[in-house]
Amino acid sequence: MVKRSHGALATRTKKLRVKEPVTISKLVKSFEIGNKVIIHPRAYQRGVPALRYINKQGIIIEKRGECYVVEIKDMNKTKYLVSHPVHLQLS
Repeated sequence: MVKRSHGALATRTKKLRVKEPVTISKLVKSFEIGNKVIIHPRAYQRGVPALRYINKQGIIIEKRGECYVVEIKDMNKTKYLVSHPVHLQLS
């Protein structure tokens, strides 16, 4: 019998399985600096933010390559996440 993996995403990947597939339009969507977005990770491994930031709201600060830098508030700290546009939704 094979032992189950206990890696970093072993128990959390069910959250990434959504019923809607990752489409081309979601891969190439663009945002403007200053837009408010919601972090909603999908089953696409490039530029996925940490899963503890699901449904957090943030502001787009800049664009880095294909990804965007999102500023969020986590308790009293300001954090910057680099995320692919697949994992972001306009709020």
